[in-house]
Amino acid sequence: MKKLPTLLILMIWCTSVFAKDPETKTYLVIFKSKELKENKISLKEIGSQFSSFFNTKFYTGNSELALVIETSICDMDDCFLGKFLINLDGGKQVQLQQIAYRLFDLTENKALHQRYLAMYEERLTARKKASKSPKPDSKP
Repeated sequence: MKKLPTLLILMIWCTSVFAKDPETKTYLVIFKSKELKENKISLKEIGSQFSSFFNTKFYTGNSELALVIETSICDMDDCFLGKFLINLDGGKQVQLQQIAYRLFDLTENKALHQRYLAMYEERLTARKKASKSPKPDSKP
C-alpha cells in the first residue's frame, strides 16, 4: 500500500521533468518617436496594451524606441502581430504596422542566423581539410 503513493509521486515527478516547455516567439517592434508624437501615444501605453496578453519590455534611450514582445503562440507571425489594433486618444484605433517603423521576428531571424553559421563552419572545415591534404609533387 505504501508503494502505490510513492509510485504515483514518482510518475508525476517524471512527467513534469520530461514535459516540454512551450516554445516562445520573440518580436522586436521599432518605433520612430516622431510618429508616436503625431499619434499622441507613448511607448509605455503601447506596451501596456500588449502586456495583458504577452510579456513585453520596452527600451528607450538615445536610439530608436523599441518594444520586445514574447508570445507562446507559435502560429502567430509578424504580419498577424502588425494587424493588432492600438487604442489612441479620442477612441481612435490604428493598426500596429501603421505606427511601427519596423517589426522583426527575432525567433525566425535567430534560426536563420544559426543556419548561416553552420554553413560558414562547414565551408571553413572543408577549406582546412583541403589545405591539410597532401599536394602532389609536380616535378617533370
